[in-house]
Amino acid sequence: MRYNNERYSRQLILQGFGEPAQSRLADARVLVIGAGGLGCPALQYLVSSGVGSIGIIDDDIVSVSNLHRQVLFTTDDIGRLKVEVSSERLQRINPEVDITIYPFKIDSSNVIEVLNGYDFIFDGSDNFTARYLVNDASTLLKKPLIFAAVSGYEGQLAIFNIAGERDERTNYRDLFPIQPKDGEILNCAENGVLGVLPGIIGAMAAGEIIKLITKIGRPLINTLRHYNLLSGEQYEMNISPGANYTLPKTKAELSSIQYGDVDQDAENYTEISAIDLKSLREQSTTLVIDVRERHEYPKLHDKEILPVPLSELESLLAKDISEQNIVFLCQHGIRSATAAELFNEKYGDLKNIYSVKGGITKWSNYF
Repeated sequence: MRYNNERYSRQLILQGFGEPAQSRLADARVLVIGAGGLGCPALQYLVSSGVGSIGIIDDDIVSVSNLHRQVLFTTDDIGRLKVEVSSERLQRINPEVDITIYPFKIDSSNVIEVLNGYDFIFDGSDNFTARYLVNDASTLLKKPLIFAAVSGYEGQLAIFNIAGERDERTNYRDLFPIQPKDGEILNCAENGVLGVLPGIIGAMAAGEIIKLITKIGRPLINTLRHYNLLSGEQYEMNISPGANYTLPKTKAELSSIQYGDVDQDAENYTEISAIDLKSLREQSTTLVIDVRERHEYPKLHDKEILPVPLSELESLLAKDISEQNIVFLCQHGIRSATAAELFNEKYGDLKNIYSVKGGITKWSNYF
């Protein structure tokens, strides 16, 4: 890629940067997984700095709840694919950068092919299925992986798959060996996040990627940085290789692992819309259960919806339920699916178990 020196003049004059570093940026290929709260700020700074080739993978569309933190999007973009909007905005920021979009969900069938085309992988996803899959694929391909995550008022950042000072390489499983079950740990959609936090962590991630590419400074190789927005404090901890996990050694092994969002046909509960729920509620044999925690908003003032937080669901499981149809509801349809699975284990084919897909956020007009 040829570049305009005037565009990058303020970083070209930096001591220790100059033309060599800018040329490395121009030759670099970076894949950004997730055009969300972390991906948006990272993309803006990577594009502005002159990274030559950038890939963006995300199957999601822009929704109004994204706008407080996903700063590439506006109200007019609601309903559009995030990757398409991102590409348009980023090309206007810097038309010198080549941008490739992947408007689909990353999974075991495509992860190797997509990652193979890039030198550096930034995981800005917000679910454990993608996080463990991308980690294992990056490790298999020996691709440097930049990891970032946020929840509530706290964020984390680390770099994996690069030899550190002791010639050791670590990966995400050295921090968290076992993938948690769905609903076991809340993501930012479930736990909430202050909009400025992913902006800070996403910008930090872009800085780490630029340091890796240009070979300046001390990147967070084998190091986890933890940042607390409320206190302004941050600390770093060294990551050491662990032995309590097994990584796939071939593409075939990777494809055989069930990371999640697979075998949907094996589920014995049904995901329904709020429209379907409305029809079910006309039947006297339907019980609707809200499994959100008691402090969560919006509050539902429908007395026919039973509030039982997922953390207290065991008590309801111990009771006999007379209704034939049991429908679970939560903010985004994640915890309700977990609840449906639990009840299906007890009742099997004896009752009809449902989860409202997308939850209250998607169907707010119905609640």
